[in-house]
Amino acid sequence: MAASTYAPRHRDGAMADMNVTPLVDVMLVMLVIFMITAPALTRTLPMNLPNSVDTRPPSPPPRADLRVDASGNYTLDGRVLDAKSLRAAFDSIAKVAPDTVVHVSAAADSEYQGFATALSAAQDSGLANVALDD
Repeated sequence: MAASTYAPRHRDGAMADMNVTPLVDVMLVMLVIFMITAPALTRTLPMNLPNSVDTRPPSPPPRADLRVDASGNYTLDGRVLDAKSLRAAFDSIAKVAPDTVVHVSAAADSEYQGFATALSAAQDSGLANVALDD
C-alpha cells in the first residue's frame, strides 16, 4: 500500500497509478542497443570466399631441410654449403617456390652465430616460413 506525505487526506485504498519508470528504462536500453547494432548490420565486409566445387585438400608446401653443424658448415637437402652458397641456394629456392618451409636444425655443439646466419639468409632471400627442428 502506497502513502503520500503531501496528500491532504489519508487514502485507505490501493494506488491506481501505473509506475512507468521500469518501462522507460527498458525502452532506453533497447534504443541504445539498436542504435549500436543497426549500422553494423547494414555494412558489408568484402571478402573472397573459396569455391565450393573444389573439394580437394590443399597440397602441403615444399620443404627444405637445413642442418647447421659444429664447424659452421650447412647441409641443405644433402648438399654441404658455406654461408655464401647458402644464400644463393635460398635465392634459387625462393624463385621456384616462395612458400617453401625451411626446417632448420642445429647440432648440439654448434655456435649460435651459424644458426643466426642461416635464419638471416633465409629471411633475406624471401623465405618467410621457417620451422625449427630438434
